[in-house]
Amino acid sequence: MRIMLLCVTLLILYSFMESQSGMILCLTLLILYSFMESQSEKLQVVGPDSPLVALAGEDLVLPCFIKPNTSAVDVTVEWMRLDEVASLVHLYKDHEDRNENQAQPYRGRTSLFKEELQKGNASLKLSALQVSDEGEYKCLVEDKSWYDDITVHVTVEVLGSHSVITMESYDNSGGINLVCESRGWNPEPDVLWLDREGATLPAEDTQTHRDTEGFSVKRHITVYDYSDSNKFYCRILQKHHMMETEVIINSKVFGVWNWLVGISVSACLTAVGLIVTAVICYKKASELQKEKQCAEFKKKKKFAVDVTLDPDIAHPALILSADGKQVTLGDTQQNLPDTPLRFHFASVVGKQSFSSGRFYYEVQVRGKTEWTLGVVREDINRKRWIPRSPQNGFWTVGLRNENQYWAYDDAAVSLTLIEKVEKVGVFVDYEEGLVSFYDVESSSHIYSFTDQSFTKKKLYPYFSPRHSERGENSAPLIITAVTE
Repeated sequence: MRIMLLCVTLLILYSFMESQSGMILCLTLLILYSFMESQSEKLQVVGPDSPLVALAGEDLVLPCFIKPNTSAVDVTVEWMRLDEVASLVHLYKDHEDRNENQAQPYRGRTSLFKEELQKGNASLKLSALQVSDEGEYKCLVEDKSWYDDITVHVTVEVLGSHSVITMESYDNSGGINLVCESRGWNPEPDVLWLDREGATLPAEDTQTHRDTEGFSVKRHITVYDYSDSNKFYCRILQKHHMMETEVIINSKVFGVWNWLVGISVSACLTAVGLIVTAVICYKKASELQKEKQCAEFKKKKKFAVDVTLDPDIAHPALILSADGKQVTLGDTQQNLPDTPLRFHFASVVGKQSFSSGRFYYEVQVRGKTEWTLGVVREDINRKRWIPRSPQNGFWTVGLRNENQYWAYDDAAVSLTLIEKVEKVGVFVDYEEGLVSFYDVESSSHIYSFTDQSFTKKKLYPYFSPRHSERGENSAPLIITAVTE
C-alpha cells in the first residue's frame, strides 16, 4: 500500500511538473502520504508480555490495546485461535459483533468491552474457561490505513480432587505402607511426602496416568513409629497452587502390628480395646473443640452490622431488591449511567464502608451453584476484570461448579467442606488484619486471611452472584439479619 501510494505520487508529479496547479496537487498528495505513513508507524497493538495462567471454570480477559490510546470503535477487531488451522473466536466489524462463522466451542462465551473500545481497548473476555481453551490466540486490529496484531498464550490450570491417603498394609520391618492419590490435574503436579516439620521424606516414584479428565497421580511411602511425631503430609504441587492432606497415626497402631506378630490373640483383643478407647477419647476431644469453636463464633456475631447494597455502583445487569438486601444477575443490562465507581463486571458492594474496628454480616447462598463473597478495598479496579486476590484488594471466598469451594488468596486455595454451605458469615478485624468466613448453620470455620494490610483504606462488603445459565444459578444472594 505504501509503495503504491509513492508510485502514484511520483507519476502525478512527473505529469504535472510544468503546471503550478500540478505542483500543488503533488505536494498535497505527498503531505497526505507522509501523514498516513506517520500514523501507521505510530499506532501499534500491544498485549501481555508473558503467558496468561487461569483456572478452569473462571473467566479470563485476554488483553489487547491500541497504543497510544486511539478509539477502536470504527476498526475491525478479529480474535483467532492459532492451531494447525486458525479458527475464529470473535469478530467485531462495522460497529457490531459478526460471529456467524465463530468456532462452535466459543459460541456464547466471548465478548468485547464495548464501552472500552473508544479508549482503544480491544480485549476479549472468555467465560467459563475450559482445558480445551489452552493455546495461542491472535488479536488482529485493522483499519483502512493500518493494521497490527499480537499473540496471547493461554495456559489453563485444573485443580484435581482433594488427595486421599490410604493405609494399604503393614511392612515386614514394622512400618506402615501409605499411598496418596489425586485425580484430574492439569498440568501434571508434583507429589511430596513430608513429616510434621515439613521436611521431605523418601518415597517411591510418582505413578502418573493421563485421561480425558487430566492427570491422575499416586505415590507410596513406608512410615515408621516416631513416638509423638507420627504426623505425615501428602502435598500436591502445581506451579501456582498447592493442596495438602495430613494423616496422624497413633503409636498404638504400630504397636498392634508388633503384638499381632509376637503375641497371642488375646493381646490382639487388648489392642482392639485400646483403639476403641482412643476413638472415644478422640470423639470427646472433638466435641470439646467444636464447643469451643461455637463459643468463639458467637463472639463474632456481637459485631453484627447492617449492610445494604449500593445500586449506584452495581453492574447494569444486576437486579437489586427495593430494600437493598438481595441481588441476582438479570438477562439484559439496564440503561444506567456509567459512573467512575460503577462495576464493569457482575459485582456490587455495600453502601457501608469500614476503616477501623470489627464488623460481621451474613449472606444466604442457598440454592446457588456459584457465588463470590467477602470484602474489597475502596480503590480496586472496577472497570476491568482482575484476579481476586489480597494483592489486588480482594479478600473473598467462592463456590464454583456447584460443589467446588475456593479461597482466593494470592494463590487460590481449594477448600474441603463436609457440608454444603447455605449461609456464610463474614467477620473482619481491621486492626488485626483478619478476614474470616464461617458456615453459619454449622458454626464452623471456612477460611481466614491473616496478617493482612489494608493500607488504611476503606473496606466494603463485596457480592457477586456469578453467572446464571438456563436458570441453574438464578437464586439470589440475600443479606440476612444476624441472630443468636
